[in-house]
This record gives sequence, structure tokens and C-alpha cells, in this order.
Amino acid sequence: MPRSLIQRLAPYLAGRIRQNQRLLSSASSSSALYEASPSPSSPSPDAVHLTDNWVRRMKELQATEAPGGGKMLRLSVETGGCSGFQYVFDLDDKTSSDDRIVEREGVKLVIDNISYDFVKGATVDYVEELIRSAFVVTENPSAVGGCSCKSSFMVKQ
Repeated sequence: MPRSLIQRLAPYLAGRIRQNQRLLSSASSSSALYEASPSPSSPSPDAVHLTDNWVRRMKELQATEAPGGGKMLRLSVETGGCSGFQYVFDLDDKTSSDDRIVEREGVKLVIDNISYDFVKGATVDYVEELIRSAFVVTENPSAVGGCSCKSSFMVKQ
């Protein structure tokens, strides 16, 4: 009797999960805490870049908030997705001690310290397409591939 698809995929998936856990734990142990706000005079190659579309959309979102709301966009990287890791975007109004903040024109992107290691040098954009509108990571030097939906990626080894 042939093995089911789940039985055949289980060892592969278990191996991918272990690999992702190792990558996440090694990233957290090698991280240093500091704020990632790029200086206009000397942009760092590790700085996260924010596009004009991203700034425009964040200002629109903040305009709909109550005065003093100050929502920020939080970018995190989690294991999962069709390529091993996935980008997760959320609106947030709080930061924690291990967050890095990238600011442009008064709007902020917040990235936790572990996720920052996966998006160093990346560009965050806001895209409007026929089928969706979303915040996306358009260029990520830490990624070697990903899916067509642009929400998941594989990490360089």
C-alpha cells in the first residue's frame, strides 16, 4: 500500500523546521542592540530602506488615527510560509527594549532584534496591485529566493 503524502513529507518538513529554529537561535545570539535609524550623511549598507510609497501610505494611516495615536508599522520575520520564512506586518503603538526603529519623514518602522538580522539592507515598500494592496519587502540581500506572493523567502546559508 503506498504511503500517504503526509507520511512522505513529514521527514522533510521536520528537517526544515529544525533548520529554521537553528537559524533563528543563531541570529538572536549574534545580535547587538542598537537603533537602526539611518543617518542622512552616511547611510549604512545594513540600514533598512523605506520607499516614498511606504511613507505616503503610513502618513495616510496615521491621519485616520486619533490625534496622538502614533501608530508604527512593525515588521517581523517568522518561520513558515512556502519558502521557510515569512514577513509579518502589523500596526503597533508600542516598542520594546529589543526593537530597532527606522524613521523617515516622521513615520516609523519597528523591527525586533532577531527579525532585523533577516532584513538588513532590505527595502520596504507599499504596493497597490489589481488583486491586493500590501506592505512588502521588495529587496532583501539576506534572501536567496521566495514565493511569487513576496511574503515568504529562503535565507542565504
